[in-house]
Amino acid sequence: MSSGLFGAIRTSASGLRGQRAKMDVVARNLANAETTRTADGTPYRRQRAIFEQVLGDKVSQNHMKLSSSGGGQGLSTTQSGHMSGLRSRVQNESSGGISSDVGLAEDASEFRVIYDPGHPDADGEGYVLMPNVNPISEMVDMISASRAYEANISSVQTAKEMFNQALKI
Repeated sequence: MSSGLFGAIRTSASGLRGQRAKMDVVARNLANAETTRTADGTPYRRQRAIFEQVLGDKVSQNHMKLSSSGGGQGLSTTQSGHMSGLRSRVQNESSGGISSDVGLAEDASEFRVIYDPGHPDADGEGYVLMPNVNPISEMVDMISASRAYEANISSVQTAKEMFNQALKI
């Protein structure tokens, strides 16, 4: 019974952690939008947060019960696409139920080239390689992550209200 009561909150908490990680990546991209030289000597390369859903042991156990009893439709899942350019991985674990993996992948798009002969990183012809960060798309990603974060908070609030109503009965 406790997993039923707290399962919704655990699922929302996983979503909150994932969206927070996405907002951190967007903030890092915006902070480095003008960084022309990193430790490896190249401009900053935009990073993307990639979510991969991972089903916990509990869900697979329920699937096995449904399949063996013949009642209901079996759950089927497929692996998410391969995360190319994976730099680091943060796993948000919950005890049972669904958790999410948030991977960081570098954006492979081309760097912007601008003409600025006075820039310290300009080449012999006066061109500078700039990061492949587009502030407008980053702000769209930030708004999207912010709204998803708010939706998860609303879900937690609704679950708390339902628990309170159940206790009044």
